[in-house]
Amino acid sequence: MELLERRLLTKVARASQDWAMLEAGDRVLVAMSGGKDSFVMFHLLRALQRRTPFPFELLPVHLDQHQPGFDSGVLARWFEAEGVAHRILSVDTYSIVAAHTPPGKPACSMCSRLRRGILYSAALELGCTKIALGHHRDDAIETLLLNQLYAGQLKAMPPRLRSDDGRNVVIRPLAYCAEADIAALATHLAFPTQPCTVCSQQPDLKRARVKALIDALGDEIPHVRSSLFAALGNVRATHLFDTSLREALDLDAVRADDDTAAALGASCSS
Repeated sequence: MELLERRLLTKVARASQDWAMLEAGDRVLVAMSGGKDSFVMFHLLRALQRRTPFPFELLPVHLDQHQPGFDSGVLARWFEAEGVAHRILSVDTYSIVAAHTPPGKPACSMCSRLRRGILYSAALELGCTKIALGHHRDDAIETLLLNQLYAGQLKAMPPRLRSDDGRNVVIRPLAYCAEADIAALATHLAFPTQPCTVCSQQPDLKRARVKALIDALGDEIPHVRSSLFAALGNVRATHLFDTSLREALDLDAVRADDDTAAALGASCSS
């Protein structure tokens, strides 16, 4: 298990280095949902904090959304036992979501938007320079397929993102980490995790269907997750249909250069 933790820590460190996630003087709001991903993220960030040659601060923040059956006291007691300064925010978004979600319709989209807005505001009030979210590699590839299948868009979850208003920077330290590894470490370290009771009652969510699709493909293509993840960093802009991308990157000139090189190669071989 020590090897697994070291491997995950290496992936977090590499993601941070690749995307400038952690920088000297940062005060990072670590979003703690109470699930396995946020616990492992905080654990690994604390370990990285002890090894990094520059100082940065971690402030775990939990948003109590008043979901039925969720006990925020579990998190509070864990933080206190660990001697960790933290914040518990209490906002009843559950009632808002329930009032505006038609029966049988998924509540996750509105819930996510409300939660994100509250965390964005909290980060500014608390003087935080970054917001760390616990999305991992599998979340990214599922989002890639969700956007392709249901929205007609080619996008996923970026490891680092500046908010639309420019005031917040979101980072995803677990972006290179596999969900199975995260789950194994969370179990080994016996974190007091609590699943989202609302999500668990919605088994027909599109994300769950995409996850099942990837699992099914994995029976035939064992490396399917690794392949999908590699595709996120292996983009061939010249082979896509986005006309705005064509103009922004001057892809006609790139294609002309390719054609010239191909013609020269052909003439040399003849």
